[in-house]
Amino acid sequence: MGFFDKYFGISKSGSTLYNEVVAGIVTFFAMSYILFANPAILAETGMDKSALFTATALASIFGCLVMGIYAKLPFALAPGMGLNAFFAYTICIALGYTWQFALTAVLVEGVIFFLLSLFNLRILIVNLVPKNLQLAFCPGIGLFIAFIGLQQAGLIEIHEKTMITFGDITNPNVQLACIGIVIMGILYAKKIYGGMLFGVLLLTALGLPLGITKIDLLFSLPPSVSGIMLKFNFSEILSYDFICITILLLSVDIFDTMGTFLGVSNAADGMLDSNGSMKNTKRAFIADSLATIFGAAVGTSTTTTYVESSAGVSIGGRTGISSIATAFCFAVALFAFPLLSAVPQSAIAVMLIFAGCSMFMSLPLKSINFSDYSEIIPAFITIIMIPFSYSIAEGISLGILSYVFINALSGNFKKVGIGTYLLAAFFITRYFLFKL
Repeated sequence: MGFFDKYFGISKSGSTLYNEVVAGIVTFFAMSYILFANPAILAETGMDKSALFTATALASIFGCLVMGIYAKLPFALAPGMGLNAFFAYTICIALGYTWQFALTAVLVEGVIFFLLSLFNLRILIVNLVPKNLQLAFCPGIGLFIAFIGLQQAGLIEIHEKTMITFGDITNPNVQLACIGIVIMGILYAKKIYGGMLFGVLLLTALGLPLGITKIDLLFSLPPSVSGIMLKFNFSEILSYDFICITILLLSVDIFDTMGTFLGVSNAADGMLDSNGSMKNTKRAFIADSLATIFGAAVGTSTTTTYVESSAGVSIGGRTGISSIATAFCFAVALFAFPLLSAVPQSAIAVMLIFAGCSMFMSLPLKSINFSDYSEIIPAFITIIMIPFSYSIAEGISLGILSYVFINALSGNFKKVGIGTYLLAAFFITRYFLFKL
């Protein structure tokens, strides 16, 4: 414990080794769906689905280990949802490019991302975002996570015409989710550390008589990634489409990750320095970029920091031990993914709902300046557009654009820095060039 405590600063952060490990396991369960969702989406491009499972796990293991050991932060990484859909449905299916072309764009984006992080240029971009908007990231992401959880639980349903409706309460999955909310609420009220993990295990057991939990004790060797590993195509690297796609992937990755870092850090005690900035920012960005490069090499779309990290942070995860524990869980899942499927989706959904609740009710929401409408309105737009646009990056860009236009056109143009104006110009250009 002495070495771990000294290297990771467990005691200094106010945590314990037990809390860190439990937080890492909880984070894994919250994001474990990616092991099944990512292969299903990327397989639409013609890539081998079984190989994609292994690639997804390997990218997640590498990303979590680098974040944990190098950056010493409790952020977990995996191939990002949204970015994988863009990879499959836009680049490959809509535009007609091969998955090898798309993987090359991800690789190049990761290399550029690494250079920006190495020379602190990415941190400069973070500092261009007004403070009130940074404070809005946390509650916005909280709503986003809870929104995802409600969908996965079946408590709300999205329809093409009627938009959002209440789910079918007679569905056993929805019933289990409702039971889980009550159980998890009791554990939270009693301030039981590891309550999320205990709640998931209890809901998994309760799912047995409902016919939801299906246990398969079979283990298997992970499929090979030889068919998709290092399959790059550099022949069109200087084409206009390749450059536009790479820039778009880079911008979404930057602001998606930035929003996650700031949102989760602001929601937790002990993760900000004396200046109110996230600790080890440069190392965190470098870890994220290296994960993208490694992910592309093994054959998957952009690897990024997950908002589900807030599930572990909300129960006390504060150091890189949490990320290492998550990496270990992904390693076990490589050989035991039949067992992983035994955990009901309802149990995972309840975890996301409560993680979202913790983020929404955190200190940043109370710290937003509510006395100035030129600050309130952009912050509000950021908060609501993150879940409603289903994108952290989209919420950030719309928040910044509203901040610039409202302040500039109301006579407060000097209040907005030149860098923020340039950032807004970039977002406008992005919307006209290409839309994710």
